[in-house]
Amino acid sequence: MKIGLLALLTVVAVAHAERPNIVLVMADDQGWGDVGYNGHPFVQTPELDAMAADGFVFDRFYAAAPICSPTRASIMTGRTPIRSKVTSHGRYMRPQERTIAETLKAAGYATGIFGKVHLGSGQPGSPCNPSGMGFDEWAVGLNFFDNNPYLSHNGKVERRKGKGSAILIDDTIAFLEKHKDGEKPVFAVAWFPSPHSPHEEVPSGPALYKGKGKMVAYYREITLLDQQFGRLRRALRELEMEQNTILWYCSDNGGLNEETSGGRARKASIYEGGLRIPGIVEWPAKKLKGRSAVPVNTFDMLPTLLSMAGVETDFPHPLDGVDMSGVFDGTTAQRPRPMGFWGGFQSGQSTKSDAILKAIMEKQQAGEPTPHDPLRMKKDVDDFPQFPEDSATGHAAWNDWPWKLHRINKKQDEVFELYNLANDAMETTNLASNPEHKERVERMKKELDMWMRSVVRSINGADYSEE
Repeated sequence: MKIGLLALLTVVAVAHAERPNIVLVMADDQGWGDVGYNGHPFVQTPELDAMAADGFVFDRFYAAAPICSPTRASIMTGRTPIRSKVTSHGRYMRPQERTIAETLKAAGYATGIFGKVHLGSGQPGSPCNPSGMGFDEWAVGLNFFDNNPYLSHNGKVERRKGKGSAILIDDTIAFLEKHKDGEKPVFAVAWFPSPHSPHEEVPSGPALYKGKGKMVAYYREITLLDQQFGRLRRALRELEMEQNTILWYCSDNGGLNEETSGGRARKASIYEGGLRIPGIVEWPAKKLKGRSAVPVNTFDMLPTLLSMAGVETDFPHPLDGVDMSGVFDGTTAQRPRPMGFWGGFQSGQSTKSDAILKAIMEKQQAGEPTPHDPLRMKKDVDDFPQFPEDSATGHAAWNDWPWKLHRINKKQDEVFELYNLANDAMETTNLASNPEHKERVERMKKELDMWMRSVVRSINGADYSEE
């Protein structure tokens, strides 16, 4: 059922040398307010602050989901992650999905991914490993990792010595060095395992924070992350790749501290604190600079980046993302369509990265069949259980800026909440029962329900057809 990519892809006639390099960097559990440039009371992030000063900042950048794996799938596909079967953490992305890496590879890019992926397998031969997602080279963990991690390099598992966040930047820089003088532009993905718990990595030199208490290890890893991101940004300059490189930084979901999450609640919540994240873009050749409050989502990254790179393609699947590149020059002053969010559709699945990869490494070194087959090779991606189209499990929301409607289902109870985010960023005053907003609530209910039905049809397999 894999759709023929080359048969469907058309590429704008732009010379490879003129196409920009693209580098995507993502933190794991960093909240909107957990950066200096957004006014954190004590955490200092001088590297991210410098990028914010030099580049373009999204004030309302959203993760497509309030937890890690689904947001990663949204970046890969440009779609609400439930459509691709990534309903929660640890769920594999279906190989039938068309990814941004596949599209850019077909357009002539060298593709690499490094760090935490958490979307599938690290074993060779799996359609759910990064090769199956369109990456030429990869060195990845299956979930978060800390010091001295086990990582799979193109399917061969190795124990690496050092700080995990530094190792992935080492690998990313090595990939950039390999291709800097080549004929192909570069698409590199560097996804940090920090500042996810258990927060065992520590920064170099004196700590750039003065906080105390239970969150201190979390903030310490944010300092480490900032230092390593600075290394990558400097490497782009040293390799003379900076000018024609789109560098995009974000997080995968809201932070761990509600006080600095940028909204109500924190990671794992469909309220703003679980979804609002840092977002910065830099492209010196195009002099991207400024700040915008127009809402942008991680599933917008795929169509936006393809537009910026001059790559056209007809996607066979419905995209939730839209091209938001007009925000950079002010031609897009508002979001053209609402954003849907849906959490709690299914529970997550445990992925103990080091334990799984260590077991694979030991079998590889002994020349024995690798474990976890078929569970870790393909998991359940060939299964198409048919969810009822009127499914409404969990907590969904419809963001039609500045209005946000929540639909919360608990057992037999269904609750609706309406907030004006422009006036009530913390979502404290529920306006759903206010007669003044009756028509708005009814309209948004219908729109949210129609979107949820389309998502269910997608996970049921309606988007895929036989070749």
